[in-house]
Amino acid sequence: MKALRIFGRSVRDSFKGVIRNFSLSFASLACITITLIVVAIAIVLSQNVNNFADNIEKDVTIVVFMDTKITAEEKDDVLESIKRIDGIDSYTYQSKTDIANEMMESSEVFKSIISNYSEEENPLQPTYQVKVKNIEEISSIANKIKEIEHVSTVKYGEGMVEKLVSIFDIVKKISIGMVIALIVVTAFLITNTIKITIFSRKTEIEIMRLVGASNINIKIPFIFEGLFLGIIGSIIPIIVTTYGYTALYNNFDGKLLASFIELIKPTPFIYIASGILLVIGMIVGMFGSYLAVRKHLKV
Repeated sequence: MKALRIFGRSVRDSFKGVIRNFSLSFASLACITITLIVVAIAIVLSQNVNNFADNIEKDVTIVVFMDTKITAEEKDDVLESIKRIDGIDSYTYQSKTDIANEMMESSEVFKSIISNYSEEENPLQPTYQVKVKNIEEISSIANKIKEIEHVSTVKYGEGMVEKLVSIFDIVKKISIGMVIALIVVTAFLITNTIKITIFSRKTEIEIMRLVGASNINIKIPFIFEGLFLGIIGSIIPIIVTTYGYTALYNNFDGKLLASFIELIKPTPFIYIASGILLVIGMIVGMFGSYLAVRKHLKV
């Protein structure tokens, strides 16, 4: 019961502290709001960059060209051999006729050439289009497929794919590093702003000590005050993230700059991002208040 009374009194005193020192609290709120908006922008950008990289990687396909005169039974044997290879995600078969029709639809030149061939004369090769679970294994999987009987050629953009994987890996690491760096800078700015706010109330804390308040009874209200400032300060960034990103997604119909650059769907992304902003605001607010009371005021 005593703990509950202390808790209730601390919450009440923290509310009073925010209201009584509104001008100082407003400075902390402004700092929290501005820095969290910057963090929100960084989160949105980094996650969409990572999503774009992941989508490109998923679209990379191994095209398995088989012998022109392959029989149905041999085609099935090739498929069974492909299935036995670890790391295969999916596969699609295209017959010579399917490939011919696709080429004729894409160009009048192809249509005029290919239409002269009969089914038996069709020089095209049937293919399996194979997708892998991990793009980093695409080279080794392609080499294994090459060894399968009745497989003529295997193509997956070798050389370029490896460079693409390397570039995307660097981009992902940089984007994650930027978010972490911004969070650290945000924590530093908010913590120091709250320290200044609490330092200006040194007299108030000294009076509390003179009347016999224990260290813990002095610290807790200020920690809760930092918590409330963090929560309140994160409201605007959360609103900006939620409605701003949803409007951006709807305005561009889920695509940005080009049709292949797909944005992350707002749900559940905006809720996750909002939760991250709220947690950052709460933790940094409490931590900043704790440091200010413990170190700067030597309570």
